[in-house]
Amino acid sequence: MPACRISGADITEIKAKDGKLYTSVIFDCFDLSVLGIAMSTNMKAELCVQTLDNAMASYPALRGTILHSDRGAQYTSDLYRRAITRYGIRQSMNSAGGRCHDNARCESMWARMKTESLYDRYDPEQLTVEQLKSLVWRFFMSYWNNRRICSANGGLPPMVKRNRFYAAQTMAA
Repeated sequence: MPACRISGADITEIKAKDGKLYTSVIFDCFDLSVLGIAMSTNMKAELCVQTLDNAMASYPALRGTILHSDRGAQYTSDLYRRAITRYGIRQSMNSAGGRCHDNARCESMWARMKTESLYDRYDPEQLTVEQLKSLVWRFFMSYWNNRRICSANGGLPPMVKRNRFYAAQTMAA
């Protein structure tokens, strides 16, 4: 099973000294790597489209994936649906609202990020939106993807598991 066949998308809100930061990510369910990230002071559909654009720029193999999200207005918008269609992605979401476990993987990821990166170290409401953007970016793109061990990956960081998977595919071919 190749990486990027099933991915998840979600948004979280972090209160800052000068407003709110909304962070949107797409992560790979295979190795839990963050494939795309975008941040803004609003959570309109454009934020999710930017996340998708960023993920596709870095991981063109995302084409053809099944991308699961909650039923938020951003993910049901015409703008977002056009974007996933343009990239050849199949959209998945629960058929009815109120099913909190449907997106549990994303919610778990947010909880870990907020605990490990923010609440155990800082009071986010004393930081500016720009300071929070820097912390969140570094957490996911440097620490989470490349250094944070993950029990679901056999104790490997997401990108280490990903690289080993592709190396094994190359050797098998």
